[in-house]
Amino acid sequence: MWEFKDKMLLVGSSCLMNYVYVICLVCPPLGLESHRVDSDQLLTSSMSQHRYGSHRARLNIQASGNEDDMNGGAWCGNQEDKVHWIELDARTLTEFTGVITQGRDDPIENDYVTSYYVAFSNDSREWTVLHDGYSEWLFFGNSDKYTPAMSQFVEPVVARYIRILPQSWNGTMCMRMEVMGCPLQYQSQNEVTAKDDLDYKHHNYQDMEKLMKSVSDECPNITRLYSLGKSAKGLEIYAMEITDNPGIHETGEPEFRYTAGYHGNEALGRELLLLLSQYLCKEYKDGNPRVRRLVDGIRIHIVPSLNPDGHVKASERGSELGSWTLGHWTEDGADIFQNFPDLNSGFWDAEDKGMVPKLTPNHHVPIPDGYLAENGPVAVETRALISWMESHPFVLGANLQGGERMVTYPFDMRRLTKESEELEKKLSPRAERRKRQYEEEEEEGYPEGTVADNSLFRWLAISYASTHRSMTNTYRGGCHTEDPTGGMGIVNRAKWKPIPGSMNDFSYLHTNCFELSIFLGCDKFPHESELLREWEHNREALLTLMEQVHRGVKGVVNDKEGNPIQNATVSVEGVNHDVTTGEAGDYFRLLNPGEYRVTVRAEGYSSQTRLCVVGFEPGATLCNFELNKSNWDRIKQIMALHGNKPIPLITPGGGKTYVTRDGKVISNRIPGANNEDISRARLRQLRLRKLRRLRQQRLLAAKRITTTLPPTTTTPTTTLPPTTESTTPWYDSLLTEENPAQPELEITDSIDYNYNYNYNYS
Repeated sequence: MWEFKDKMLLVGSSCLMNYVYVICLVCPPLGLESHRVDSDQLLTSSMSQHRYGSHRARLNIQASGNEDDMNGGAWCGNQEDKVHWIELDARTLTEFTGVITQGRDDPIENDYVTSYYVAFSNDSREWTVLHDGYSEWLFFGNSDKYTPAMSQFVEPVVARYIRILPQSWNGTMCMRMEVMGCPLQYQSQNEVTAKDDLDYKHHNYQDMEKLMKSVSDECPNITRLYSLGKSAKGLEIYAMEITDNPGIHETGEPEFRYTAGYHGNEALGRELLLLLSQYLCKEYKDGNPRVRRLVDGIRIHIVPSLNPDGHVKASERGSELGSWTLGHWTEDGADIFQNFPDLNSGFWDAEDKGMVPKLTPNHHVPIPDGYLAENGPVAVETRALISWMESHPFVLGANLQGGERMVTYPFDMRRLTKESEELEKKLSPRAERRKRQYEEEEEEGYPEGTVADNSLFRWLAISYASTHRSMTNTYRGGCHTEDPTGGMGIVNRAKWKPIPGSMNDFSYLHTNCFELSIFLGCDKFPHESELLREWEHNREALLTLMEQVHRGVKGVVNDKEGNPIQNATVSVEGVNHDVTTGEAGDYFRLLNPGEYRVTVRAEGYSSQTRLCVVGFEPGATLCNFELNKSNWDRIKQIMALHGNKPIPLITPGGGKTYVTRDGKVISNRIPGANNEDISRARLRQLRLRKLRRLRQQRLLAAKRITTTLPPTTTTPTTTLPPTTESTTPWYDSLLTEENPAQPELEITDSIDYNYNYNYNYS
């Protein structure tokens, strides 16, 4: 596939000249950055260390901070060698059109190649250096270690092998690279043929705006285009709503969101969401039953570009020539994804003190005061996003990012115990070494960032990763290090790369929405020719995750008159995380299959508990609740009228002192009305309890003596006749009061014994 570009003829460019302009023929990347090129296709003359081998020569690959692993920031040749080269086996005849080079990723060293030759071969033994007919062509390389530099060939060169021969460099001979080429069997083997009329190309801001408006015009009955707010430079942050009744929340219909473009240079998520909006519109019109179920049963929100300012900056350099961080931040220098308030620390501190959930709620944790102030640390894009999250009852969502290929689930922030904090201080200051030590000592006090819904989050993550065409194919390892998911395609973010103040943690602790991060691939800004392939890889996974919003229980909470109850708390026994009802009284609680005791509480109402069963079949289990009003509101009103003091229901000294009920005389006095009565009653209660226990001990002691005496035991000198004597309880005199009608106090912590006994002395 050729890409035609009009530009003036420059030294080192591969262009064909016509009368006025120069037409450059540029093939797409072969896939070093995206890992479509395997490591065994690369061969080098030497390497300085194992961590700087040929497998580290990929464009934009990131180094780890651990000098003992295999993850260096580039391929680096042995400094003692005089000749250096790195070659690529394309495994088929290929039209090579250019090379992109980049320096070594390292926070300290400043290593990059400044010039190089290029050679070609069909058998890897005989090589031909590219020349202009007079001399070998020397290509200029990089001027810094981070910015990629592309050199295009004057004419495409057909070969199987290509070799780069560095001639000069800054610092140590280290480089990363990408090769542009078109296999001769390109369309028949590597290219996915489009069978629909979706728009597979990169869209700048104006193109994106035009495309979203065209989708809204094509499907006006199921779409609504609106804005979350404006970026720092005044660009609209557009959102597309897709549902059967756009603009309103239907009772019992869950709301789902896809967001992308938190980092402006991660363009793949942006384009996939634009393709998804086109796909849902066209397939709904064509009567696709699955798409109709999704659109009719879910209120879907799609936000393709949360950082439009950053994308404008990244798109100016293009898909191959932008650095790893160009356009990553907002215009104000904020990373939107981790620009949210840190709610974890306060929540975990309350948990450690045993305050959750009785004193501190386990949901809707409030934002610290002043955090959202105009002069606060929150970017304007983040503030618009928080307002949007709070104004919609989202149930499930996912944010699309790039630079890795996996799904992460919360918590994103690492929770440290006192023991692990002490261990942290002993570790190396390098982040990756700290992470490696943390993993080795995990059982000694470094827990994962485990949420109360950990098993549910793992299911949601695996539902995407397992339906993605290549996310669980981990034979190639991770994008920059070994596979952090262990072959599953999912990982807890706190165990991988912990960060504070993330979108996912904020969403879980502050709203009802469960949020995942989907990392789409190693190449943040893939070539336009890759978009069709990436859409085919992600389409099924995107649809499957949306269907998971119907997993668990849902229902409506009403009072006896049928009025919806807003902000009622829905609790699941055994899961320390609650959700609340919306304005229509409806709730949605994502759960895995099983039996659950669900309790609903609301202020002014008596709580209610039901057993709700979640099955394996599609669709949420309906569990409605009807609450009875309690008298607590009326009691609080009466107490408020009396200054929130105890209210005497009967005036002391007024009316009769005693009343007769069921033949019993009962005191009609209020406890606390007379301190003398309280003291006398308390003294009588204690005396009676003491005497009863003493009598019980004496009886047990006498019983033991009687059963242990032998039959030949002599009788005492003073004996009693063998007659039965009826005795009267000797403690009755102690209970004599001036008022014979004084009632007895109820003793709740003693055994009811019959204290009239017949004694037989023999």
